[in-house]
Amino acid sequence: MFLTFLLAGCSGLSQQTNDNGASPEKALEAYSQLGLQYLRAGDTASAKDALQRALEISDDHAGTYNGLALVFQIEQEYQLAEKHFRRAVSLDPDSAVFHNNFGAFLYARGLYEEACVELGRATEDPFYPRRAQAFENLGRCFRMINREDAALHAFERSLRLGANRPVALLELSDLHLQAGREQEAQQYFDRFSTLIDSRQVEHSAQSLWLGIRLSRLNGNSTRAATYSLLLKNLYPQSAEYALYKESMQ
Repeated sequence: MFLTFLLAGCSGLSQQTNDNGASPEKALEAYSQLGLQYLRAGDTASAKDALQRALEISDDHAGTYNGLALVFQIEQEYQLAEKHFRRAVSLDPDSAVFHNNFGAFLYARGLYEEACVELGRATEDPFYPRRAQAFENLGRCFRMINREDAALHAFERSLRLGANRPVALLELSDLHLQAGREQEAQQYFDRFSTLIDSRQVEHSAQSLWLGIRLSRLNGNSTRAATYSLLLKNLYPQSAEYALYKESMQ
């Protein structure tokens, strides 16, 4: 999820760059962006080649190190990826994009405490175009270290930036349900259900299991059965379906 998010924000070039006659700054940026374009296409070898060309022009360009870190992350060269991520954020400590990418990497590696710090830095830029999603990522990170109040705040911030964020709506519903605030949980789930009805999103294992629990609390056995059947048919191998089966024993 995180890697898909960060690569979606990378812009590409329509064709290979050529630094003949171009200023070093333009050639550097062009090679860095070309590397990201190759990376999005799944061609890590060509991505590394373009990014190495950028390094030959300058060894202190944060975008180049960020690109190489993403390449090494995909290639599962995790030590190299971390090294290059750290170099990128040290060269450009104000970049929300680089902090988000590094935070996503740390999250994927299970280093949640440091991941939350990096993801928090990504949310600080009020002009970051993906700030709402960054707050969602931060909220999920806080949940992994049992900081439920901080997670609640992060998801609420996400919704203030975008009222129909499905991840934030589900997470807030789940947080309120776990805290025994059933009315608030239902309100957020209803908002998510509106997105389902308008076909803006599809059910996940998380949303179906949440729907089952809320329907049970409301005494709506028919709706609970519908959610249960969908969970069984769509996500039979999920952790949520395992929890559902356990609840039926």
